[in-house]
Amino acid sequence: MPTILVVDDSAADRIRVGGLMKKIPDVNIVFASNGVEALEAIEDHIPDIVLTDLQMPEMDGLELVSTIKKEYRLIPVIILTGEGSETVAVQALQQGAASYVSKPRMAKDLRDIVERVLSTAEAQSAQTRLMTYRMTRNETEFCIENDPALISSLVSYLQEEVTRMRFCDETERLRVGIALDEAILNAYYHGNLEISSALREQDHQAYYNLAEERRHQDPYQSRRIHITATLTPEKATYIVRDEGAGFDQSTLPDPADPANLEKPCGRGVLLMKTFMDEIHFSETGNQVTLVKHRSKPFLDDCDDEEDDDDI
Repeated sequence: MPTILVVDDSAADRIRVGGLMKKIPDVNIVFASNGVEALEAIEDHIPDIVLTDLQMPEMDGLELVSTIKKEYRLIPVIILTGEGSETVAVQALQQGAASYVSKPRMAKDLRDIVERVLSTAEAQSAQTRLMTYRMTRNETEFCIENDPALISSLVSYLQEEVTRMRFCDETERLRVGIALDEAILNAYYHGNLEISSALREQDHQAYYNLAEERRHQDPYQSRRIHITATLTPEKATYIVRDEGAGFDQSTLPDPADPANLEKPCGRGVLLMKTFMDEIHFSETGNQVTLVKHRSKPFLDDCDDEEDDDDI
C-alpha cells in the first residue's frame, strides 16, 4: 500500500490535501506540519511520495526538497504552490522536485499528477533490478495510437533503457520519465487531438471527455505519435512528433517566468526544460527534441563496475 506524506503548516490545507488523496484507492496518508516533522516521519517509515507546501516555519519546502534529494533520493516530491511562491517553486524543481501543483488547482489536478508520478516511480523501482548491459548505442522507434495506456507503458520502457545503460542516478531517471511523459501527453492532447489548455482551465472534466471523444473520431483517430529514442554513452536523445497542425512557439508563455507557473499552458514545457539539458521544437511546432547528457563519464562507470566485480 503506497504511503503519501503530506507536509503543510496549515491544518486546513492538510485536511484538504488528505481528503483529495483519500480518493486514490488503497493509500496510507501521513501528515507533518513542517520540514523537520516531515524528516522525522520519513525516518520512521519511508513514504512512496511527498507532497509539500513551500512556505513553512522551522524548515521550509525548499530546504525539505534539497534534504530529501540528498538523503532519500528515490522519494519523489511534489510541491504545492500558493500565491507569491512561484519563484521558490521554480528553484524547488531545479533542486529535484518531481512536479508541482498550484493550490488553487489542487481539486482538479492533484490526484492525476500524484497517480502519474507514483506510477512512474514504481515502474522505475522495479526496473532498477534489471540486468545492466554494456550497450554503446541503442536506438528505438515507436509509432503509437492515441491511447494514454500506451503512453504510460512507453515511458516505462524508455526508462528501462536508461537503466540498462547506467545513464544516470535514480532521481534523474525519474525526472527523465516525467519529462517524456509530459512531451508525449502534449503530443496526444494538444497535437493529435488539438485540445487547448484553455479548456482544462475552464472545465477539467470536459477536457478529458473531449479527448476520449476525439480519439475515436476522424480525423483525430487516424493520427499517430512517433517517438525515436537514441542512447549513447554520452547522451540520450528523444524525438517526439505528432501528426497535428503544430503551433506557433511564440504564443507560449515563458515557462521560466514565475508569473506563469500556475498557468496550465506551458506547464509541460517548464518541466521538460527543467528536467532535460536541451529542448528544441521544430519550426512547425509538432516535433520536440529532448536531450539529457550523461551525469557520469561512461568509462568511469564501466571501471566502477569492473572494480565491483573484483570484490
